[in-house]
Amino acid sequence: MAGLLSLFKRRRPEKAPGCSAVIVAAGSARRMEGIDKVLAPLGELPVLVHTLYAFQDCPAIDEIVVVTREDLLVEVSRICKDFAFRKVTKVVVGGAERIGSVQAGLREADPEAELIAIHDGARPLVSQEVIQGVVEAARLSSAAAPAIPVTDTVKWAEGGRTVETVDRSQLWAVQTPQVFEAGLIRGAIQKAIDDGEGLTDDCGAVERLGMPVTLTRGSQENIKITTPLDLAVGEAILRARGEGLL
Repeated sequence: MAGLLSLFKRRRPEKAPGCSAVIVAAGSARRMEGIDKVLAPLGELPVLVHTLYAFQDCPAIDEIVVVTREDLLVEVSRICKDFAFRKVTKVVVGGAERIGSVQAGLREADPEAELIAIHDGARPLVSQEVIQGVVEAARLSSAAAPAIPVTDTVKWAEGGRTVETVDRSQLWAVQTPQVFEAGLIRGAIQKAIDDGEGLTDDCGAVERLGMPVTLTRGSQENIKITTPLDLAVGEAILRARGEGLL
């Protein structure tokens, strides 16, 4: 394993690593009452457009690969063209599960990129500070993800009955983008697929190799649009930003 990981950690010291972003927008709409969450309107724009603007405008990101469902391929490609997202190099079809969609995006990312950021297409309100911070951390530590501390009381339960209260001081809610050295995440995702692991979190793939993930400052505004209620919260965040309250 040590030899394998050493291959992942090769760097070009003469310049800061280039970073490709894989935007995963291939999820189903089952919790959105039939509405495709990445195409749902948020303010005056679709959710996915907000997401792509965040990465388009970030100097730390060199290219964007969008992964979507086959039935959305034409529509998502049209959006990228109409909004002139010049950093979007490819729009590709994802897999049946998230891990397959991530792998599809990794295959199409620039082979020369030294870092790869993986982001949920349904997190449209990610800030420049969050993206920049996690990319910088990944340059130093090989793997990084933004997170916020868990503030609710968390219970361990079995069969609908509480067993104990979990110490929340050591619990963090992890967000995206999650950023990794390119060789590391490609190898980790492939190994997880080979082992039959259906991960919903990309950090889990590298953690399986014994690699720690550095946590950076996330944001409560960096919500994931999963239900219609999340859209209402997103609208409120947009209004507050427009009024200078956030």
